[in-house]
Amino acid sequence: MKKILIMGASSGIGLRVAEEFASRGVRVGLAGRNTEPLKALKEKYPMAVVWDRIDINEEEAPRRMLDLIERMGGMDIYFHVSGIGYENPNLDPTQEVAIINTNATGFARMLSTAYRYFKEMRKPGQIVGLTSVAGTNGIGRMSAYSSSKKCAQTYMVALEQRANAEELDIKFTDIRPGWIRTPLLNEDKTYPMEMSLDYVVPMIIKAIVRHPRVVVIDWRYNLLVGLWRMIPNALWTHIDFVLK
Repeated sequence: MKKILIMGASSGIGLRVAEEFASRGVRVGLAGRNTEPLKALKEKYPMAVVWDRIDINEEEAPRRMLDLIERMGGMDIYFHVSGIGYENPNLDPTQEVAIINTNATGFARMLSTAYRYFKEMRKPGQIVGLTSVAGTNGIGRMSAYSSSKKCAQTYMVALEQRANAEELDIKFTDIRPGWIRTPLLNEDKTYPMEMSLDYVVPMIIKAIVRHPRVVVIDWRYNLLVGLWRMIPNALWTHIDFVLK
């Protein structure tokens, strides 16, 4: 039976995906900063769930993750959901740095740990990263967020190249959703083409199981991203809608 570790399982996408897998009898390792939801899921599925408090911004996070993997009895899939994101129209440096540290530095800290685990164990594995369609271009009011997601996407490409060079059987899946109604979003605001967890989570699980290289969720965002890529930077930087 496959064993999956979900980093960022305390709320939103991570928590919902964790419960879906646990309800099917999959061995699930839960990690996050808020432990109450992790404890609750452990009580609901005591035979399937193992958990630990892990903050990906802390230096001890890789050690704690490896300890969790040992308590799981091994890991076949690493799913990284942890991240923060919000608009920062005033470019508050503290917020910009916090986003970059979590979504880029923390991302690299934990994915490199998963990579080394699979390499040292000499076993097939899968690394799944939840990035964003925002990573396909720089977005004015989400400057740190969009650039941090681009960093995450590029980091996965680099790891895949390295795995091929080292002849490791590690699959990579980059899941890029658009706006999803989670606690990260402003509850008083409606977002363009906003999607619900009920709608998105089955597609995420399908992507984890079938492991395509890149998945954009959903088809509307796939079309939008295709259009974005056709716009040169000289024009993109003068489009007002990205700032409204």
